Amino acid sequence: MPVVVVTGARQTGKTTLARTSPTGSRRFHSLDDFDVANLARRDPQALLGGTEPVTLDEVQREPGLLSAIKKAVDQERRTGQFLLTGSANLLLMQKVAESLAGRASYLTLRPMTRSEQQGRAEDCGRWDDLLASEEDAWIEQLRVHDATPEDWRTQAQRGGFPALQMSRQADRAVWFEGYARTYLERDLLQLSSVSSLPDFRRLMRATSLRVGQLLNQTELGRDIGLPQPTVHRHLNLLEASYLLVRLPPYAVNRTKRLIKSPKVYWGDVGLALHLAGAPEPSGAHFENLVLQHLLSWRDAQPSRAEILFWRTTSGDGVDFVIETDRQLLPIEVKMSARPRLSDTRSLRAFRAEYPETARAGLLLHTGEEVKWLTSDVLAAPWWAVC
Repeated sequence: MPVVVVTGARQTGKTTLARTSPTGSRRFHSLDDFDVANLARRDPQALLGGTEPVTLDEVQREPGLLSAIKKAVDQERRTGQFLLTGSANLLLMQKVAESLAGRASYLTLRPMTRSEQQGRAEDCGRWDDLLASEEDAWIEQLRVHDATPEDWRTQAQRGGFPALQMSRQADRAVWFEGYARTYLERDLLQLSSVSSLPDFRRLMRATSLRVGQLLNQTELGRDIGLPQPTVHRHLNLLEASYLLVRLPPYAVNRTKRLIKSPKVYWGDVGLALHLAGAPEPSGAHFENLVLQHLLSWRDAQPSRAEILFWRTTSGDGVDFVIETDRQLLPIEVKMSARPRLSDTRSLRAFRAEYPETARAGLLLHTGEEVKWLTSDVLAAPWWAVC
């Protein structure tokens, strides 16, 4: 593609990645620089012209620049001509009229996974191995993986932002507070006009207290004193900024997935803990941590994969479902070091509902043992898979 767009939340490492691109010499311009942003507004050709490839950092600050990029590509199409980074999903921004369809590939850089924090950037977990192998080989697949046990609470509190990997808990609290304030006072106002920042901050806190729950916008608005349309708009802004994740439900009918209520999670569980003021992470935060790793794996896939959840009117539910072209992998997350037989009920119900496409269930726990709890549910430590 002539254009590659790397988007993700603030401070996930997009600028560092763009600056260290191995593709040779490139001109680098950051639209965080007011002079560069002003030049992009007045004379975009001054930034885009020439034969040397160009990297434009934080391109969402001047959405109108995308039209000039489209024109430059149409005049002379060259592979790797433009590398763009942005702290907002350009496809969800109201001010962006140009999607660069047919000219750009979009990549998402999420907070660091556990393996990335350990220096194994090529490792996105064992999801590919499990999906590609027969169930009777799963235990061997996990045992040969050189994974180090880790307390999930430590991982959750640390979060995945690169700047926090070596800091103390007190320092992380200061960093998270500065991050939230910067987002509210600077980034958010460039995405949309928000009439009341205190109201938006209350919405962020209320949403962080609902991690892993079904999203009811009317109820959320009633709790914080905001009308439902305002709640809807603010949630869209959080999602466009990669701070919020709305997880859709699994249904064979794909249209129903758009209608039914999603579950709400955060892009980084450490930030969710800070906003909620939670002294200790809960089971919902454990789910959020696993979801972070699943989303990072999904976004690295060359073929389409979906991460969903499953819930029935009778109360059965599975935390996550990986859907690929040919199969479904149900996953249950339990904050227990010794999962019991009763913990397999929902996974087995899912398999009974979709016997033709569902693989054996995977129950992730906080202990260290890998074993089959039933003939079709494998219990495994979260750190052996993520």
